[in-house]
Amino acid sequence: MLRLLDALGNPHDHLPPVVHVAGTNGKGSTLAFLRAFLEQAGYRVHVYTSPHLVDFNERIRVAGSLIDEPALAALLEEVESVNAGAPITFFEITTALAFLAFARHPADAALIETGLGGRFDATNVIARPAVTAITPIALDHQHFLGDTVAKIAFEKAGILKPAVPAVIAPQTAAAQDVIEARAGEIGAPLFRHGAEWSCDPDAAAVPPGLRYRGRRLLTLPAPGLPGRHQYDNAGTALACLDCLPGFRLGEVALARGMATVEWPARLQHLKRGPLVAALPPGCELWLDGAHNPAGGAALGAVAAEWRDRPLRLVFGMLATHDPDGFLTPLAPYIAGMQAVTIPGEPHARPAEELAAAARTLGIAATPAAGIAAAVAASAAPGARVLICGSLYLAGRVLQDNG
Repeated sequence: MLRLLDALGNPHDHLPPVVHVAGTNGKGSTLAFLRAFLEQAGYRVHVYTSPHLVDFNERIRVAGSLIDEPALAALLEEVESVNAGAPITFFEITTALAFLAFARHPADAALIETGLGGRFDATNVIARPAVTAITPIALDHQHFLGDTVAKIAFEKAGILKPAVPAVIAPQTAAAQDVIEARAGEIGAPLFRHGAEWSCDPDAAAVPPGLRYRGRRLLTLPAPGLPGRHQYDNAGTALACLDCLPGFRLGEVALARGMATVEWPARLQHLKRGPLVAALPPGCELWLDGAHNPAGGAALGAVAAEWRDRPLRLVFGMLATHDPDGFLTPLAPYIAGMQAVTIPGEPHARPAEELAAAARTLGIAATPAAGIAAAVAASAAPGARVLICGSLYLAGRVLQDNG
């Protein structure tokens, strides 16, 4: 990665202040809140995230706008030409492309999400970001990052830098210990949930809102993204702003950002498209890309509050993920499940295998011939249908459903 960036003139050394984010769950949502806050305050923001759901362009936002096709094609040709056939991965070359685009367009801040892990991630070449942040760490991608939370935390903590403030979201004790040890070794000041900052629902507010305590006390509207876990993600973003030198956002901009934040396939209520049009009256369709046990637990907490109508799942998952761990927190709340093989994914778990795994947990589950058939079989007047289990499945739903 450094070889290629050097040949490109080291664009990663010519970026505006960088917020670099690693973690297992919540990275994208945290950056979505950060972008919303900064843009509502009038700042121009570069954003690099992954994976994309429908179009690759979603990964690269240049000074507030998704990169367009001609610019993307020209940059890709340039980077591939400079690389001259040397060994390179897909994520490395696209990360270099993003840094090149960002270096050539003025902006006030750059929000960078790691792809996988942190220590050896292609994004971890920025010597001195303005802020680093680590969202909640849990088991995921164990075949790359290690088979315990502590091992995974060690990889994620690889983004910490000496003298650079590090915002730490809620963590298990095992992850917290590893992060604090690494920060102590290199001299990275920590800004930790439960110590230096907190963020909680403000049930006393009318309408209910959010209360943040950090370097200042803020009372804001509830997050525009549903789910209790989004309070933690919004709080992590607010904590990053607390630690970002030169950025002082007023409560009006923060409130607007909280209300206008968008991040598709994170408990997204689908309200139009062919799948929605085919639903019976009063039936809701929701979409979420969660795919690991921690994501299943977050959805389980939401399902526990969704007791006003029957909940039925449409469920697909890649072979590299754990259906039992994901479904166990959801099992008490599921009225039925249709399992699907994710279309076009060579590493998708077969629908029959997913249905069998669900039945061992006491979930009434059957395999379906495809997404549309699964939604149709789940739909009933007054029901709530949730499509979940994979970002790849979520992307296919968004693509096919307009």
